[in-house]
Amino acid sequence: MVHYVSPEDAIKEIQSGNRVFIHGSACTPNFMIDELASQASRLQNVEIVSITLQGNVEVAKPEYKNSFHINSLFTSAPVRDAVNSDRGDFVPVFLSEIPILFKNNILPLDVALVTVSPPDNHGYCSLGTSVDIARSAVDSAKLVIAVVNPNMPRTHGDGMVHTDRIDKFVFSDRELLTIDYASKVGEDERKIGKNVAELIDDKSTLQMGIGTIPDAVLKCLHNHKDLGIHTEMLSDGVIDLILNDVVNNKFKGTHLNRTITSFCFGTKKLYDFVDDNPSIAFMDVQDVNYPINIMRNKKMHAINSAIEIDLTGQVCADSIGTYQYSGIGGQMDFMRGAALSEGGKPIVALTSRTKKGIPRIVPFLKQGAGVVTTRGHIHYICTEFGVAYLYGKNLRQRAKELISIAHPDDREMLDRAAFERFKS
Repeated sequence: MVHYVSPEDAIKEIQSGNRVFIHGSACTPNFMIDELASQASRLQNVEIVSITLQGNVEVAKPEYKNSFHINSLFTSAPVRDAVNSDRGDFVPVFLSEIPILFKNNILPLDVALVTVSPPDNHGYCSLGTSVDIARSAVDSAKLVIAVVNPNMPRTHGDGMVHTDRIDKFVFSDRELLTIDYASKVGEDERKIGKNVAELIDDKSTLQMGIGTIPDAVLKCLHNHKDLGIHTEMLSDGVIDLILNDVVNNKFKGTHLNRTITSFCFGTKKLYDFVDDNPSIAFMDVQDVNYPINIMRNKKMHAINSAIEIDLTGQVCADSIGTYQYSGIGGQMDFMRGAALSEGGKPIVALTSRTKKGIPRIVPFLKQGAGVVTTRGHIHYICTEFGVAYLYGKNLRQRAKELISIAHPDDREMLDRAAFERFKS
């Protein structure tokens, strides 16, 4: 029998100097974060570790500087200002290796604050839409506080947590956080989706990163056949592909007949679709993103995005100069896994310019920019103007390929930069 306590009583378990993991994406327990902020006067030096927190993250605000420090493993919008100030910091780490930080006490956790589905007849709750690093956090933390929410889907895979593992239960029936990527897709993204779809063969296995471009790609795949999915993240775009048997997972190299992911983030339609759906397995990200597991899939196609790319093929995907924007995430896990896969294709897709008109294909990365995917790992680059294939090409050839898919108004500038660098 589960005994529920108030948010106030549950948060009282957190003490000064604790390192606290907070569940992210759709699972972000914002009302519990509000309660944590309300107890700031008794707390000092509480470290918050997380990926992709969403909604209002009260403890990240300047007035709580002395009580909380945001130590982000993948930075999202609500904590960016904190991470780029003296109120926070960023840990560069592959998504697949975050569980190692917890398990090996490199980042030992005092508390894990998670959102789960109600317990079943056997006493098991589900981590629902975000198993990712939450699985290892629950396994590693000294104390587990769980928000039990009947709106949380019960997902299959690695996310089952028995009530015996949970120390404090709080009930909430608040709606889960949502995002609609499809509504944000513009004309450039649609062109990129078409260009990427033309690279994808039937019987391929797909990984899609976060954002509008992966969703645009999914919308262009309805004439494909026998696709599989092995990805760190699912969005709404997969629903129709699965229902129409475009995605059936029949020809994967591992986990046949099942869609594999570590988390999903989208609309309520997506959450209803994954609820108690045995064809979709939500797995520990250490397994999902392990490059050797990825490469076992034949024709593994990894589709990721970037902030900017230089003329040699270096990909910055986590920062704007020194400003920490997101994180390393799973890009390199999947780029390398796809490259090693039989018939695999690692693809980076991005618009040629930002919405403010700033070029994304540039002579040099901004000072302080982080290289997430090295020029030794890069294969395909795709914009709304076409596809550049860089693998096996020298620096001059790469520059020529990239200039051909840059925004037309940027090509003269890039030509001059390439000539100055390569003297030809």
